[in-house]
Amino acid sequence: MAFVAGLTAVPMVLAGCSGSSGGSPSSSGPAPSTSSQGPGKQPAPKVSPLTGEKASNNPVIAVKIEDTALGRPQAGTNKADIVYIEQVEGGLTRLMAIFNSSLPTVVEPVRSTRPSDPELALQYGNLIFVTSGGSKAGLAPLLKTHIKAVIGDRGGVGLTRDPNRQAPENLMANLPLIAKKVKGPKAHSIGLTWSKSTPAGKTSKGTLVQTRVGNTPVEFKYNTKSHRYMRVIDGAIQHTKSGSVISTPNVVVQFCKITVYTKDRDVNGNPAQYTKTVGSGRAVVYRNGRRIDGTWRRKSVSDGTLLRTKSGKPIPLNPGGAWFVLVNQNTPFK
Repeated sequence: MAFVAGLTAVPMVLAGCSGSSGGSPSSSGPAPSTSSQGPGKQPAPKVSPLTGEKASNNPVIAVKIEDTALGRPQAGTNKADIVYIEQVEGGLTRLMAIFNSSLPTVVEPVRSTRPSDPELALQYGNLIFVTSGGSKAGLAPLLKTHIKAVIGDRGGVGLTRDPNRQAPENLMANLPLIAKKVKGPKAHSIGLTWSKSTPAGKTSKGTLVQTRVGNTPVEFKYNTKSHRYMRVIDGAIQHTKSGSVISTPNVVVQFCKITVYTKDRDVNGNPAQYTKTVGSGRAVVYRNGRRIDGTWRRKSVSDGTLLRTKSGKPIPLNPGGAWFVLVNQNTPFK
């Protein structure tokens, strides 16, 4: 991997290494099958493959963000193009937010990585990955890739502490500064398609998303005025630190195989959870107040995630980004 050290006048050295063990993903391989040619020397797209809107020349940056009450209100979350809700130890959740169209100067609270994060992130290529750190076992899969890791407890560039919050929920990331200091890939297709029109075929009412990730309820409510799904926790619409409603034009409930990862445990002895995002399974897409039942498929870590109807046709998302809720494949869901 390429590890990026802290804010000093010393020139940065990106030390590359590779390899995999214990099921850790590899960073090599072709771009997603739906991409033109991946992130190589290709003409810059006019439309962002991550939002279906105007393309950006920014690099792609992933940030791990706290998702418990101690981490609220979050900052910058509403500026992400794509956000994943993941299960971690103790039945709790954590976010992986993907930024490209907009790079906020403050994203917080930045938290630690988990073993399955590289598998999820590598569909974006060897992107910039911002994290506070992690246990030895938690960091091991990340350190075996060519992902550009910016790690807080190793002096990561562009990371500072918020004096108005208590550690560890007070680490802030300055994404424009990180993008300036760290060379990362531009956006390329991760398999998603975008359209303002609701796809033809069978749909049903989809104004409320209710499910669970681990032991944590996850809920989104559709706003007919904004045409966006607002995130709701304990009955309250969620807002960022600046007061913006946390919302998205698309919610994708993706059913994945989630297994216990005993090599990585928290301070209470709870094991990490490994979410398998390579493979296939059930998917339910919510957009424009409608629900579309279908499937997801991803052939390898270097391929994107394809969303298909039950008849095999692509499910286009409404332009503007999406939240993916990664639930256990055995989670009850009507």
